[in-house]
Amino acid sequence: MASNQTSLNDAKFALPVSDVEQQAALEIETEDFDYSKRAQWLRAAVLGANDGLVSTASLMMGVGAVKQDLKAMILTGFAGLVAGACSMAIGEFVSVHSQLDIELAQMKRDRQRKDTEEREEGENESLPNPLLAAAASALAFSVGALVPLLAASFIREYKVRLGVVVAAVTLALMIFGWLGAVLGKAPAVRSSLRVLVGGWLAMAITFGLTRLIGSSGL
Repeated sequence: MASNQTSLNDAKFALPVSDVEQQAALEIETEDFDYSKRAQWLRAAVLGANDGLVSTASLMMGVGAVKQDLKAMILTGFAGLVAGACSMAIGEFVSVHSQLDIELAQMKRDRQRKDTEEREEGENESLPNPLLAAAASALAFSVGALVPLLAASFIREYKVRLGVVVAAVTLALMIFGWLGAVLGKAPAVRSSLRVLVGGWLAMAITFGLTRLIGSSGL
């Protein structure tokens, strides 16, 4: 009778331990999530948005360095948006398609060595999608490029327009840098500052060189 009571007590205490172990295993699995799996779409989205923001803003600042006309600045920014989005989409499509060809060739070699349908199905689910990557890259570029375009569209005063563009781009660069760091589990402050300083340098160099060439009469 005593032995039966002891076994019942052990069973009572065994259940919470099992629950705790399962909960701990679940937490470890969550903490050990491989954030590098996000690298493909995260790289396309963040780099596309940053490129759209910085390149379009730099083009607009370069034109603004020699021409105070609002229409010229907006047309330059819009041309940069369309050209950049197409370029990013084509580049991403070619890059991801090359990666897809390599992975398909490797899968074919693996099947020749070990032909298992189960493994093939699992690999097909993880294959990169060139069209999706191209669309994401073009969309992200366009979103970034819209920031300086919208910031400058309704401001007639030349100096105020330049200041608003710089302020809007600064805020967007900080947001994009922070967002990329958070999604990729990287240091947020360092990432934001790196993106911000890079954007400032691009705009300052474009503005300065364009103004220098414009003032030289070339």
